[in-house]
Amino acid sequence: MTRDQLQPAYVLHRRDYGDTSLLLEVFTAAGGRLPLVGKGARRARRPGSSQAALLQPFVPLLIAWRGRGEVRTLTRAEPAGRPLVLAGDALYCGFYVNELLLRLLGRQDADQVIFAAYQSVLQALVDGDLDRGLRRFELALIGQLGYRPPLDRDADTGEPVRADLRYVYHAEHGPRCAATAEAAVTISGGTLLALHAGTALAPVQAREARDLMRRLLAPHLGGRPLRSRALFTARRRAEVAHGEDSA
Repeated sequence: MTRDQLQPAYVLHRRDYGDTSLLLEVFTAAGGRLPLVGKGARRARRPGSSQAALLQPFVPLLIAWRGRGEVRTLTRAEPAGRPLVLAGDALYCGFYVNELLLRLLGRQDADQVIFAAYQSVLQALVDGDLDRGLRRFELALIGQLGYRPPLDRDADTGEPVRADLRYVYHAEHGPRCAATAEAAVTISGGTLLALHAGTALAPVQAREARDLMRRLLAPHLGGRPLRSRALFTARRRAEVAHGEDSA
C-alpha cells in the first residue's frame, strides 16, 4: 500500500511508544486489524496540536501505512467525520466492542461485513440503542467467525419458534422447547425472535439476550475475562456505593 491510499479505519487501542510515538491497534476496511506505529504522533507540530488528539478510539479516520513487517508505520491520518461522542454506559459498551475485535479478529483479515457492523454498532451506541445495537453486532461477529446461531427454529422439530413458549438453548444445536428438553436455563421465544429480527428488546428480553450471547461468545473468548466487562462492573459498584453514602 502506498502513502496516498487512504483507507477507512478506527483506532481500537493505543499506548505510548517511546518519547513521542504511539503504538496503535487499528481496524481498517481494507486491511483488517493492524498494529501500527504512529511515529512522533505525540509531538506537537504547531502550538497546541498533535496527532494524538486525532488517533483516539471512536474517531472515524482515513489512514495510510507502509512497511512489510508485523508492525507497520502510519504515514498519514485524516478525520473521516466527526468523533462519535460516547458517554456513560455507551462508552463502556464501546470499550467492550473494541475488546471483542481485539480478542476475536486475526490480524490482517479484512472483513467488510464486520467493519460495516462495527460502524453500525457505534452509531447505535451514540443514539442510545445499546441493547439492540450490541446484540446485532455480536451476532454479526459470531456469524463471520463461522457460526451463525439458529434463533427462529426449534432444533428438534424444525417448527418455528413461538413467542409464547420458553426454550433451552444449546450452543451446538439451537433452541429446544423447554417442555421437551432437559431442565436448564431457559429463554423466551419472544426474545429469540426479537434477536433474529433485530428488533427492539423489552427489559426482560434484553437481559435474556445478553446472557445468551455471553454463553455463545464464551467458547471463542477462552477463559480470560473481558477487561471492559470488569471495568463496567466496577463502575456500577462504585455508583451503588456512592448512592448509599449519599443516602
